[in-house]
Order: sequence, then structure tokens, then C-alpha cells
Amino acid sequence: MGNTVRLISDANPDGVDLAALWRVMRTQANVCCDVLIQGVFATGINDHATFAQALSALLGDKLADRAIAAPALASLVSSCLADEPAIADAAACDMIATCERDPACPDYVTPFLFFKGFHAIQSQRVANWLWRNGRRHLAYHLQSRMSERFGVDIHPAATLGRRLIFDHGTGIVIGETSIVEDDVSMLQGVTLGGTGKEIGDRHPKVRRGVLIGAGAKVLGAIEVGEGAKIGAGSIVLENVAPFTTVVGNPARRVGTRHTALPALTMDQRLPPVDYVI
Repeated sequence: MGNTVRLISDANPDGVDLAALWRVMRTQANVCCDVLIQGVFATGINDHATFAQALSALLGDKLADRAIAAPALASLVSSCLADEPAIADAAACDMIATCERDPACPDYVTPFLFFKGFHAIQSQRVANWLWRNGRRHLAYHLQSRMSERFGVDIHPAATLGRRLIFDHGTGIVIGETSIVEDDVSMLQGVTLGGTGKEIGDRHPKVRRGVLIGAGAKVLGAIEVGEGAKIGAGSIVLENVAPFTTVVGNPARRVGTRHTALPALTMDQRLPPVDYVI
């Protein structure tokens, strides 16, 4: 983005200077002169003193229904972020990663206000906090609202890393015992699911830097190794080695090993594929 503000936190090299980030976002929100959108920028950005306050209000508005009103949900999210500040930091990391990887993202306020993949990830982080604190029915309620509101269904117990991007987001499903590590990118229609009615650890473990293409299904307690790439529409039923590309139904390895993390480049191109069995 060509941003000259130092956003990396001195106290936490893996985190973000939220105060500096918020100053940048408020500046970006004041650039647009469209009268109709200025109200959105006001209620979403300029009416709030901090990133955490704005995120709380945003999720409160997005997830509210007749049962739980927006102010009550905003207060709940605010309590979550106060108890675990790392959750707000992770949200900021996701937002910055989206700007870095998505060519359709011109600034930070765009994913914050308008990208439902970003909204779904942050909703799950709050639901996961509730789950870990024994408030499981409320966690399920947030999961249900997330599914209804964003078309993304992530179990509250799933483990999500930082710097994630769910591009478009629609139709993503992530099961209870799934682990998605840092720097992962996935597109619409991805499923991290089980293979039947087994209990216990039954969902995929997606390691750092993996790119999962649109419509791919990764099923069972399998491991997708660091830096792997899964082609669009693939059905993955076995472990995927690190830094390899798989494609097809069932998925199989194609081409040679690569060395980059494809999630960071969003390069979805595949090597030449021989479809003859």
C-alpha cells in the first residue's frame, strides 16, 4: 500500500501498533467525498476512539438480531477484547494481510467495513473466547448468526492463526477440531470437514502459508503441510506434503516442489497437469 507509518508494535514484533493503525484508518475514512458513504465512515470509523472500540461496534451491528441487540453484543465484544487484547491485535493483522494480498483492496477501511470474510474471522475469534470460557450456548449463537449473516460457518472451537484472508468468504465451512495456522489464504466455498460420524480429532490441520483454492474440500484428520497449494475444486483426502501443489478429485501432487508461501502471493496458477490416469 505504500504506507509509511510504522505499524509493527515495538512491544510485540508479531503484532501491530494499534494506535498508529487507527490514525491511518481515520485519515483514510476522511478522504472519500461521497456524501452517501460518509455516514458509513462516521458510524464505522470516526465515531470511535480506538480500533478495539470500532471493532466491537462493527461486530455488534453485524451480529445483532431480535434476541440480542447490537449494544449488548458490542459490550460483549468489548469485554472479550479487554480480556484478551491479542484478539484485537490478530484482527488488525488479518486486515493488513488482506490489504497486502488482495489487489481489490485499496486501503485498510475497505476490509474493515465491507469484507465479510474478515468479519467472519473476527466473529469466530469472539465465539472461540466464549467457548473457552464455558459460555458455549452463546458461542453457538454467534456461530449461527455468522452463518446467517456472512454465509461462513466456523465452529467456535476451531483454532485460527493470524494474518488470515478468506477471500470473498461465501460458503467457507470449518469444523470443530480444525487448525488453521498463520498466513493462510483461502477462497470461497472451501470446506475443512470430517469424513463421517467419527468423534474426537477429525478435521484438517492447515499449516502456515497454505493457499486453498475456491471450492476445495479438505476432509478428515489430515495435515496440509506448510506452504502447500490446493487447486480450486480439489477433493483432498490424504496428507499434503509441505511446499507442494495438489489438484483433482481425489487430489494428487502435480509439478515440482516450490519454495515460496503461496498464500502470501495468492498465485493460484497450476503447473501443467497430466490428467491421463
